Amino acid sequence: MPTGTDWRARSSRRLRIVDAFVVVWAVVGAFNIRFGIEPNFVVAGQEFTYTWLSVALALVWWIMLGAWNSRQTRILGAGPDEYKRVAAASLWLFGLVAIFSYVFRLDTARGYVGVALPVGLVGLLLGRWLIRQHLNISRQRGHSMSHLLILGGPSAVAHLASSLERAKGAGYLPVAAYTPGSHDGPAVEPESGLPILGYRPDTASILGAIDACNADAVAVSAGVQLHPQTLRHLGWELASRNIGLIMAPALTDIAGPRIHTQQVAGLPLIHVTTPTLEGGQGVAKRLFDVFVSTLLIILASPVMALVSILVKVESRGPVLFRQERVGMEGEHFRMLKFRSMVVDAEQRLTDLTNQNEGNGLLFKMKNDPRVTRIGRVLRKFSLDELPQLFNIFAGTMSLVGPRPPLPSEVAAYEHDVRRRLLVKPGLTGLWQVSGRSNLSWQDSVRLDLYYVENWSLAGDLIILLRTFRAVFRGSGAY
Repeated sequence: MPTGTDWRARSSRRLRIVDAFVVVWAVVGAFNIRFGIEPNFVVAGQEFTYTWLSVALALVWWIMLGAWNSRQTRILGAGPDEYKRVAAASLWLFGLVAIFSYVFRLDTARGYVGVALPVGLVGLLLGRWLIRQHLNISRQRGHSMSHLLILGGPSAVAHLASSLERAKGAGYLPVAAYTPGSHDGPAVEPESGLPILGYRPDTASILGAIDACNADAVAVSAGVQLHPQTLRHLGWELASRNIGLIMAPALTDIAGPRIHTQQVAGLPLIHVTTPTLEGGQGVAKRLFDVFVSTLLIILASPVMALVSILVKVESRGPVLFRQERVGMEGEHFRMLKFRSMVVDAEQRLTDLTNQNEGNGLLFKMKNDPRVTRIGRVLRKFSLDELPQLFNIFAGTMSLVGPRPPLPSEVAAYEHDVRRRLLVKPGLTGLWQVSGRSNLSWQDSVRLDLYYVENWSLAGDLIILLRTFRAVFRGSGAY
């Protein structure tokens, strides 16, 4: 297996090549679109050629992408930081071009800049996305990952290891654990199966464990029994060896925008803001729901008309299935769906209870005999859920949110799970783009609670884009 240094060098080299290709392509393309192939285009009689401007622009653009640390391997594969840095470097560059032109009174062709910037930025983001897909495939196979030694208490080690196992795209592979202060413990952590390489709370012993497992990074998790001075010395030693140091506080399912650091007396204090569930963002979310649902109703009306005819032709009964669900703050509402089952499906449910393949409180069967032939197609591609656009327009649902639960499910909720009801249920959500019916009950709850704690309009847009891919793949729907 390639070492951590190998994949980092390979990824960095690949990024440099892709960035160079994209910026040259964008600048040359903008030049040819604006000026044709004339190499010595002169502005207002000045001795200033766009040929040399294009060369300088491409070179500076490529350098700024590196200066903004957009090629750092620790941000590759997961999270928005990579894309943000690419966008920031590009926008700063063209802002500087505008300032330079204004200060020196250069009549820079707006058409040239107006083509180069958007084309180059889109190309860079697309290139980074393609590289990320390739990297994620490699990481799912266990390659191109940083070997991680986890320091902390036994329970914290197990939790962090399981969390990183679920998020292989982040690129961290736990290979061993070190539990300072836990004397006479087991040789292997029972939950994660990681070997425990030591217990002594001193820097030399920890460094020995790092060498033993060939770790590329060290994660300090909750419950670690190390003196602050020891952690400080450890950080110095790791920096001299070019080994990463990661602090993993006991915060779970908290998104980045809610976390802010502040330096106080030399201590990096972490502030966690309260999730915003109402106010300006709530109004914006509602306006977004009304606008998009109206647009989708208009665009999908021919499809809904065709589905209505097919449902009516195949079996007797109403076209729409109305079911009582629980919405925001426990309010009950009638959710609309195209009927995908026989008319007496609810009455036949008791006979199928012992064949439940669902996750916890949910009843699911991959080959449910109550589902009609057209119903299987509708469910596979989520076409049965199109009438919920009217629920969204009416305000009982949102485009994105937790799955709308049945009253019987809500009655069995534990206290923590009831936080799902703090926001409107959604037509789609993290549960839809993360496996749908293949998810366990625990994973469904975890994803819904994560959404409630961290929702934002930008996050909703990302989920909507991911929904199209999940729907066309049709996996996990039955």
